Amino acid sequence: MSSAANLRVAIVGSGPAGFYAAAALLSSELGVEVDMIERLPTPWGLVRLGVAPDHPNIKAVSRAFEKTALNPGFRFFGNVEFGRDVEHEELMRLYNAVVYSVGAQTDRALGIPGEDLPGSWPATAFVAWYNGHPDFQELSFDLSGERAVVIGNGNVALDVARMLALTPEELAPTDTTDEAIEAINESGIREILVVGRRGPVQAAWTPVEVGELGELAGADVIVDPADLELDPASEAELAQAAPTVRRNVDHLREYAARTPTGKPRAIRLRFLSSPVALLGEEKVEAIELVRNKLVGGRAVTTDERETITCGLVFRSVGYQGVPLPGVPFDEHTRTIPNEGGRVEPGLYAAGWIKRGPSGVIGTNKKDATETVALLLEDARAGKLPSRKAGTLEELLTAKGVEAVMYAGWEAIDRTERAAGEPHGRPRIKLCSWESLLEAARTK
Repeated sequence: MSSAANLRVAIVGSGPAGFYAAAALLSSELGVEVDMIERLPTPWGLVRLGVAPDHPNIKAVSRAFEKTALNPGFRFFGNVEFGRDVEHEELMRLYNAVVYSVGAQTDRALGIPGEDLPGSWPATAFVAWYNGHPDFQELSFDLSGERAVVIGNGNVALDVARMLALTPEELAPTDTTDEAIEAINESGIREILVVGRRGPVQAAWTPVEVGELGELAGADVIVDPADLELDPASEAELAQAAPTVRRNVDHLREYAARTPTGKPRAIRLRFLSSPVALLGEEKVEAIELVRNKLVGGRAVTTDERETITCGLVFRSVGYQGVPLPGVPFDEHTRTIPNEGGRVEPGLYAAGWIKRGPSGVIGTNKKDATETVALLLEDARAGKLPSRKAGTLEELLTAKGVEAVMYAGWEAIDRTERAAGEPHGRPRIKLCSWESLLEAARTK
């Protein structure tokens, strides 16, 4: 058994949960060393590759992570893929504890006929594409049709709708990829229909996301006043709801009272509808929606159906975790089974793989801190396993793995910022594995 001093902890995943966990570990009195392992050559997870490019203030949270990364007890190992370059058993041998903070890496399917037709996409793929994720740059989105449909009432759904509606002037100062900027600027889309299965009171978005729709330069926001006529249960729910929910509904009521001004595009928010089929011969040509009613807060389908022509459908109905080789996994919750983040002494989880895909970036701070508190409690009680001889560097060197250390990421960061500066952009992202690794080698 290890003593409580000189702990060495591995964190797998470099998103917000991972960095918040690292910060909590490094601030403890126990003398902790943290090695963070990341499949990509770049850190920050969804802060870099999931937050919409026109939201630079949200991306600024990475500044706090940068301070953690500069702690002398911290090391970053990018371009190291768990399950390929390093395995669970190897980490458990080299470290006193391992924290998995790998997020929820895949999207939920709709489970309806036609979902696999060309033109039907997970919103996550579109988000990764316009954010420059190197695994998604070969995708091609047909934006030539006049109507796109986004299924879901969360912030990612609104991000996709808003990105499709941005003008060239709004896109120009962002770090959206050049290819995505060109595609959106040349898009034929005139209407983006956002469809939620429940009512406006139950929508999962945040007031900032809803409110900024009304500030778009090139898109009217359209809400049918009839969609805001609440049933008694929703009225009661709204009366007891958090201020954020009431602000959401206030925004929607303001949009419903607006007269469209004839902007080139429109975002239409629609509630109490669910997709039952995507229609088309060789690609998506229409979507069939069923009207819902709320029963005890749940959406129950009615006999009322409608077919709407469209050439593009994005589903944004949630993320889910995927199993990690050698690590316990609950197929029902799609998480690593844990109690407060502890799987067993020496093995922990933080973030979405711990609790499921809920909350915003800041939610992960409390989540990760809870996990680390249990890890340190186990350390003080002498419950953590002893680590065996050897280091991660030796293991990776023996396997011929080219790890990107933090200095390599800093070189990537400098390259991207230097490319963006002449154009008034925060950065122009390197979007291929080859270009990222080449830049990392210039450290």
